[in-house]
Amino acid sequence: MLEHSDASPGWERQVLEKVALAAIEEQRRARRWGIFFKLLIFLYLFLLLFLVLGWIGKTDMTIPGKHSALVELRGIIAADERASADVVVSGLQRAFKDKNTAGVILRINSPGGSPVQAAYIYNEIKRLRKAHPHIPLYAVVEDVCASGGYYAAVAADKIFVNQASIIGSIGVLIDGFGFSEALKKLGIERRLLAAGENKGFLDPFSPMDPEQRAHAMRMLEEIHRQFIEVVREGRAGRLKETPELFSGLVWTGARSIELGLADDFASAAEVAREVIKAEHIVDFTPQEGLGERLARRFGAATGAALRTWGVSLPR
Repeated sequence: MLEHSDASPGWERQVLEKVALAAIEEQRRARRWGIFFKLLIFLYLFLLLFLVLGWIGKTDMTIPGKHSALVELRGIIAADERASADVVVSGLQRAFKDKNTAGVILRINSPGGSPVQAAYIYNEIKRLRKAHPHIPLYAVVEDVCASGGYYAAVAADKIFVNQASIIGSIGVLIDGFGFSEALKKLGIERRLLAAGENKGFLDPFSPMDPEQRAHAMRMLEEIHRQFIEVVREGRAGRLKETPELFSGLVWTGARSIELGLADDFASAAEVAREVIKAEHIVDFTPQEGLGERLARRFGAATGAALRTWGVSLPR
């Protein structure tokens, strides 16, 4: 006997249609979320690309309000360092260019470095001061301002120090090691082939040649004279010259004022507030971008890996 059913005719078809429609709607929803997440990933990668290429964070916009412009000279002064002439000069140019700059502070914490790079910075400061005579530039020393750091500092209108700062080292050097005697004891023969009798100049694995040593000393003395002339020009009328002043010695900040190597005690904040009379400080030091940092780290890691495998890099 057949059982009676209360279900309306075609209910199976209706259920199947609802299931199908629900599946289609779920697919559409999943597609929309997929597009949304893809857009998020695209925006993230686009932003990362901008950061890597350094397109974000760089601006030539004028900063409103009178301010003291700060430029850092920090670390070893060398072409491939953050205290290179390119970096420092770029910051100085932007600082002087800004129409609201009341004065520039060159904050120094450097043991020195390349005399060439230091000379570039010195010369640019002199040029900028001449081009913008109404904008003073003051050097403020933190821990150390020695050798090339002091070379750059003497271009400033005044040099401010801390009592315990280390100042000076007005001298030039070439340093290295000599391994010729060690090679003899180890029974190692040095095979140096060169076209030009002085091509192996100051080779650390060969005995010191008296004529080459004399030539090196003449070069050092010439660069030293250039350094002394720059200091005398920059500190004209303030130096109290003694036999030791240009010997390469360093002094405390307190003693440097007595010798005329510096002018007074003050921090960057004090110079901005009390000397420039513009307490607000704006940092114009070019900042290392993410791309530069990644490249530097990648280069260092690559160099370390190559050295590990015994591969020498050209210099």
